[in-house]
Amino acid sequence: MSIRKQYDTDLESLKNSLTEMGRNSADAVENALEALCVADADAAAAIVKGDARINNMERDIEHRCMTLLLRQQPVAGDLRRISTAMKVVTDIERIGDHAADIAEIIPHLVTVRKEGDPAVSQAIAMGKKAHQMILDALDALTAEDENAARRVIAADDAVDYDFNAIKHQLAQEIAEDPGKVDAALDLLMVIKYLERIGDHAVNVAEWVQFVRTGRYKDESMF
Repeated sequence: MSIRKQYDTDLESLKNSLTEMGRNSADAVENALEALCVADADAAAAIVKGDARINNMERDIEHRCMTLLLRQQPVAGDLRRISTAMKVVTDIERIGDHAADIAEIIPHLVTVRKEGDPAVSQAIAMGKKAHQMILDALDALTAEDENAARRVIAADDAVDYDFNAIKHQLAQEIAEDPGKVDAALDLLMVIKYLERIGDHAVNVAEWVQFVRTGRYKDESMF
C-alpha cells in the first residue's frame, strides 16, 4: 500500500472513530432523557458508568490525531480535518459528561418532584431538541456540509429559549413556595446541562465550517 493510500485509510478510520464516539455521546443523552422521563435510577447509574468508555475513546482519538500530525505533517485540507477532529473530540466528550451529570441528578430529582411534573416534561422536550442538534451536527461533520452546520447553529436559539423559560418558571416556583428550592435547583442543573449540550453541538457545527472554509468564528486562534 502506498504512503498516500495508507494515509487516506488512516484519515477515514479517524473520521469513523469520531462518528462512533459522537453516536455514543448522543445515545447517552437520549438515555438520560429516557431515564428522567420514567424515573429510572438503575438506567441513570448505567449512563454514569458508561461515560468511561467515551473518555477512553477521546484519548484514543487524540493519540491518533497526534500520530498523524507528527508522522505525516499534513497540509491544507488534511491538516484542517485533523485539527478539527482534535477540537471536536473535546466537545463530544463533554456532551457525554453532561449526560452523566444529568444521570447523577435523576435519583434525587425523582424523589422531590411528582410524577407528571410539567417542568420536568418541559425539560425533556428541551432535551430532545438538544439531542437532535447533536445528531444533526454529527451528520454535518460526516458530510462536511456547511449548510447543515448553519442549521444546527440556528437551532440553538430554540434550546436557549426553553432554558430561559424553564428557569423563569422555576424561579417563580421558589418564590411561591421556598420549600421547593431543592426540587427547583435539581431541575435547574438538568436544564443547564442540556443548554451546554446544545452549545457543544454548535461548537461541532462551527468546526464543520472551518473544515470547509479554513476560517473559524474566532480568527485570532489561528
